[in-house]
Amino acid sequence: MLNQIVLVGRITRELEVKELENGRKIATMNIAIPRSFKNSDGEYETDFINIRVFGSIATNVKEYCRKGDLVGVKGRIQSIVNEKENGEKEFVTEIIAEKVTFLSSRSSKESEEE
Repeated sequence: MLNQIVLVGRITRELEVKELENGRKIATMNIAIPRSFKNSDGEYETDFINIRVFGSIATNVKEYCRKGDLVGVKGRIQSIVNEKENGEKEFVTEIIAEKVTFLSSRSSKESEEE
């Protein structure tokens, strides 16, 4: 079985790195990816993808990338189930980054989880 995804898109907002209780760093990044085809109105739509970034990758992305920068993300898809107060289950799908490549930032670099 294989759970791997590769995405290339532009960062939509500045990253904020948080430190968890165990000392591990985490950031949530959102990238915009325009579709390669037009919709029924003749317009290109854009997908906005949430990506979780951990450890040294989070620190490096925060340091080297800014809103609007083009990045490549290699990672895996993760689904979690949250239970709402009313008992309903909410399914959330997100991307967990294992490697981020800086394609247009000031310093073209790669960041990989150690």
